[in-house]
Amino acid sequence: MNSLPETLEGWLARLETLHPVTIDMGLERVRRVRDAMGLAPGFPLIIVGGTNGKGSVCAMVSTILARAGYKVGTYTSPHLVRYNERVALNMQPVDDACLMRAFATVESGRGETGLTYFEFGTLAAMQVFIEAGVDVAVLEVGLGGRLDAVNVFDPDVAVVTSVDLDHQAYLGNTREAIGYEKAGIFRAGVPAICGEAEPPASLVEHAKAIGADLRLFGQAFGFTRLDNQWSFHMGAVHRHALPIPVLRGGYQLVNATVALAAVECLRERLPVPIGAVKRGLLEVDWPGRFQILPGRPVVVLDVAHNPHAARALVASVRQLGFAENRYAVFSMLSDKDVKAVVDIVRDEFDAWFVGGLDMPRGQSGTELARTLAEAGVRNVESAETVGEAWQAALSRAGENDRIVVFGSFHTVAAVMQARQRNG
Repeated sequence: MNSLPETLEGWLARLETLHPVTIDMGLERVRRVRDAMGLAPGFPLIIVGGTNGKGSVCAMVSTILARAGYKVGTYTSPHLVRYNERVALNMQPVDDACLMRAFATVESGRGETGLTYFEFGTLAAMQVFIEAGVDVAVLEVGLGGRLDAVNVFDPDVAVVTSVDLDHQAYLGNTREAIGYEKAGIFRAGVPAICGEAEPPASLVEHAKAIGADLRLFGQAFGFTRLDNQWSFHMGAVHRHALPIPVLRGGYQLVNATVALAAVECLRERLPVPIGAVKRGLLEVDWPGRFQILPGRPVVVLDVAHNPHAARALVASVRQLGFAENRYAVFSMLSDKDVKAVVDIVRDEFDAWFVGGLDMPRGQSGTELARTLAEAGVRNVESAETVGEAWQAALSRAGENDRIVVFGSFHTVAAVMQARQRNG
């Protein structure tokens, strides 16, 4: 075996070379390495899938459980600025040394088996959690569910937040096809939380076929809002006088309800007092999800990158009130439905600043500007990079204007990094 990297950056570069393709749907290789490593978590697992809202639900569940005094491991993806964000203990990213030890353990266990970047990282995250002795782990599905690397572990609670069109090349072109893939994380006799009142029939039928304990939003659990507080109910369980989640966006109340449902399903093993629920809702931090930055002009960061998320973004932006000029800083990957997203949000902006993403599946600012023009969008300025597009928007905007940065995790990350460089 070649000598192991001595830095986290070296490891991440190595991970990108271990498999000929970035995404290779299937569990056989991951199971083989899992077994070779002896990864058998002895703590409860909450696995969270869905088209949108996965990360927010993971963050809320993890923060609530941590405030209840439990040691919580959280695995999410993708990251915004640093890989360490993906693997957290009590919502604090682990350090480089911890990740490198876990990577070395996976490397030793995989032998000649090829793993993708995400598969390698998933096994490493579980190694970190076992080594740290967590009380519970919350794992976010990367893509789909049925064939996602996270699904080599059996959940004690499985969550599907929402089902809509995204990653069609891998999951199918209909909600029914995608619903079936996402339902693949369900298990017989295990609570299966679904954040949709009317999910695809394929999800419901799969849950019934395997004997999963399916609980649908609006039927088995739900919420009631009263002014600036709300109540949660699930069967005989009621949580009253709850604070509105600190995460912005009207959809976050549904995400909070789904998060509480997941927590309640483990109440016999991990009881949570009402005080921990309230603190968790008020103290959860999840950057890039309709995040409003302090200062003027108003700046919103949102990782919305598919039609479902774009509709939620529009609803949330309209609640912000009047802005003299409304600017978009925008970039999307080439395999996303750019035209559908643009069609949903186009009326919310007076001018667009688009920049290129220099990465696989990225497209140039010129290509994006052409796509917007073909969709009938006017007043578009293109730049070579998202950072340059951000600077152009910032130089144009006055204190009574609003800038919304969206289209991809990479778009938001680029603006975060530009802000850090420029203080």
